[in-house]
Amino acid sequence: MSGREFVSGNEAFAAGVRLARPKVISAYPITPQTVVVERLSEMVEDGSLDADFIHVESEHSALSCAMGASAAGVRTFTATSSQGLLYMAECLPYAAGGRFPIVMMNANRSIALPWNIYGDQSDSLSQLSSGWIQAYAQDAQEALDLALMSFYIAEHPDVSTPYMANLDGFHLTHTYEIVDVPDAIAADTFLPPLRTDNKIDFTAPKNMAFSAGPGHNAAFKYRQHAAMLRVRSVAAEAEERFAGIFGRRYTGLTESYMTDDADFIIVTLGAVSGLCRDAADAMRARGVRAGVLRIRYMRPFPGIEISDALRGAKAAAVLEKDISIGKSGAVFTEVAGATDAPLSNYIGGLGGEDISEEDILGIYEDLRSGRGGVHFLGIGEAE
Repeated sequence: MSGREFVSGNEAFAAGVRLARPKVISAYPITPQTVVVERLSEMVEDGSLDADFIHVESEHSALSCAMGASAAGVRTFTATSSQGLLYMAECLPYAAGGRFPIVMMNANRSIALPWNIYGDQSDSLSQLSSGWIQAYAQDAQEALDLALMSFYIAEHPDVSTPYMANLDGFHLTHTYEIVDVPDAIAADTFLPPLRTDNKIDFTAPKNMAFSAGPGHNAAFKYRQHAAMLRVRSVAAEAEERFAGIFGRRYTGLTESYMTDDADFIIVTLGAVSGLCRDAADAMRARGVRAGVLRIRYMRPFPGIEISDALRGAKAAAVLEKDISIGKSGAVFTEVAGATDAPLSNYIGGLGGEDISEEDILGIYEDLRSGRGGVHFLGIGEAE
């Protein structure tokens, strides 16, 4: 498959993974991620992807299998969602601490209870401290492109860190769009074969995934942290290389929309960003200087970019699809530490609840009136 195709976000991501040529895919299906591994299994079956497709018995096993394959020195992919990601939670810091450059697609979905299969971002945002790179796609084209760039970034010798690419469940995973699918030769030009010394080698044996006591533990965590911070420059390198080959340009850890002169800015991430831009356009038509700051990466956290974008704003709001029970949204907490701008928090989309343009216009009006605090869209202010 190459050229212009009409595909879902899941299918777009699977097409990007195929172009990356992983050698091992460990798979356990869970809604709304299942289509990704289904399509990849079909590619392996028809011979368009030369890989071992391993259907494991659980999400915990899926990531354990991926770690084993990565430790053997091959490019590795897996995917999950919601409770599946939480079932993997024990393995996430193992993969990060082992510096295994696994790529995983997570279809963002609500977590129980109440039981719910629809999309919000509670699952991935609960794992910000796991040591994984976290990126959030806006549309199917970016999903496909992230699939390619994620391997480049994760496998870079300055990074060697697992990468979680997040797609909003159903809003993006199951929505169909026209995307440009690169041909395999161009993809191979962009993404070189995996080369790593962090692997089992019987000619040069090394200790991997070992214990470290108080005298050394902090040093390993420091090295992980430093590698995560280097993602900023490596992602910029990957995006510049990507633009040169494919002609599509991305903007680093964040994407700004009319923030340079904006008085009122909404900060958000994922598929709702497009709707926020529409609302900003509508406010501009009314003479209100509105803007949108989309967070593309939550790890590494783009504190510098957020501070710069919000510096001139009279007020800003963080709109997010999660809640850290008893406090605020997790994104709000992080953004608040990066800016002195007056900041409020809006929780929406939980369990797949619709966020309308009218909701977002209401947020802009709240910013104009100086309303602060933490608010649940459609419900009211948190006490």
